Amino acid sequence: MAPVPNRIAAWRNRLLADTDFRNRLQRMPFARRIARRRAQSLFAINVGFINSQVLAAILELKLLDRLADGPVSSDVLAQELDLDAARLERLLEAGAVLDLVEARSQHRWGLGPQGAVLASDPGLLAMSLHHRALYADLAEPVHLLRKQPPTTELSQLWPYAVSDEPEVIGTKDTERYTELMAASQRMIAEQVLGAFDFSPFRRLLDIGGGSGAFLAAVGEAFPNLALGLFDLPGVIPHARSRLEAAGLANRMELHGGNFHETPLPGSYDLISLVRIAHDHDDDPVRDLLAKIYEALPPGGTLLLAEPLTGRGDRDGLVGNYFRFYLMAMGS
Repeated sequence: MAPVPNRIAAWRNRLLADTDFRNRLQRMPFARRIARRRAQSLFAINVGFINSQVLAAILELKLLDRLADGPVSSDVLAQELDLDAARLERLLEAGAVLDLVEARSQHRWGLGPQGAVLASDPGLLAMSLHHRALYADLAEPVHLLRKQPPTTELSQLWPYAVSDEPEVIGTKDTERYTELMAASQRMIAEQVLGAFDFSPFRRLLDIGGGSGAFLAAVGEAFPNLALGLFDLPGVIPHARSRLEAAGLANRMELHGGNFHETPLPGSYDLISLVRIAHDHDDDPVRDLLAKIYEALPPGGTLLLAEPLTGRGDRDGLVGNYFRFYLMAMGS
């Protein structure tokens, strides 16, 4: 985003802060539309947290699962969920504004367009549900801006991001974030498979591969590709179970270690980092990229798949999300 020149910004802000100027604009038809759009945009910022909580409540109550079976009246839903019928009606009306649910005939409610997408995608559901941890951390946003913020919900969900010795994190501690990443990884794998040709390569090593959801999707699409997974020792049992269930055990090598410290195996002509680099600060990522360069043979390839801000983030919403998500995570 290009910086606004100081002189122009000062002139603009003086005008917008002038009540008489704003009142004159309201009397001009063309300017009135612009002023209303700006007012609606400001209100949308204020109501954003309410919308996120509407989504959280609908997901926590499993309303999308219930409505996926067909339209239901709010009275029946209130009785099933042990909720006040009038208050549930308010939640459903708010969900309709967000296209999560929609009113149907005979005073019933069904899935809306956005709700239909969410209900059909386990990865999106899992990622949306886990935001309860982020909402808890953002309840006191100024705390995150302190030099040494308190322990956060997200830092406990992603313990490797703040641990001095991530390699000693146990299997139980890795279970929650490994399951979450696996739920959403299939969607990422489909995007990567649509954008990158794996056929010229013989051996793929996925660093930070979790339980192997990405590798399982690539292995299914390219049956001649040998597969390797590198992740924390506590994650390896999850990967072994998933990949054995997928029938990939005979094509798979599992490498347990901390990529900040442990040498990378050097027998792969393709190495992938899928949603890994953005989780870590710049210096560790530079070190990791240097280790990957050393591990790859001449002509080897690094495949990097990351969420990015830029031209595809026209409104800057992706950037805003990751600025505070990663801060709460401790990265």
